[in-house]
Amino acid sequence: MSPVIGVLALQGDVREHVAAVSSCGLRAVPVRRPAELDAVDALIIPGGESTTMSRLLTTFDLLEPVRARIRDGMPAYGSCAGMILLAAEILDGRPDQEQLGGLDVVVRRNAFGRQVDSFEADLQVDGVPGGPVRAVFIRAPWVEKVGASVEVLATVPPLTLTGTDAGAAAGRAVAVRQGAVLATSFHPEITGDLRVHALFCGMVREAAG
Repeated sequence: MSPVIGVLALQGDVREHVAAVSSCGLRAVPVRRPAELDAVDALIIPGGESTTMSRLLTTFDLLEPVRARIRDGMPAYGSCAGMILLAAEILDGRPDQEQLGGLDVVVRRNAFGRQVDSFEADLQVDGVPGGPVRAVFIRAPWVEKVGASVEVLATVPPLTLTGTDAGAAAGRAVAVRQGAVLATSFHPEITGDLRVHALFCGMVREAAG
């Protein structure tokens, strides 16, 4: 039986992630309750506002169940705010913000600036064949520090697609993997490029045996 991927449906591009997973050949379902989490083999945590998502995880009684599943080896993928929630440590977050863990990284929230500072870049992503990935950064985080068991899959190039100097962002890690946990600063679900989702679906299939 094929594994089922849940998409945390508290905020963000839920339908886009569901559609991307379906296009990669696996079933995807929204997850809002602990019983729905129990029925899936993996979880995608979409973008949104990380502090709001942290509060909603508590409100919907999902915080501890998701933490436990990730700790027990459930594959997880977080994009943008999802990366923040999966990080072991966050910079510039709220003091009461809860983390899910799963990635031994330090992430800086809103590292690229405000909404008006959103940009696109073409990234070489390790494990993703077929040339550069078009990455859309919207109030995105970046990874400031990685643990020894974390693999950096992509970093920001020196120039954006418009030719603007990436400045302090250049060289920052924006895609990482640790075991069965994957995270990106950018939003692959909105570009129509399925390759990052295909990478995660491959991880889920591998974990399912």
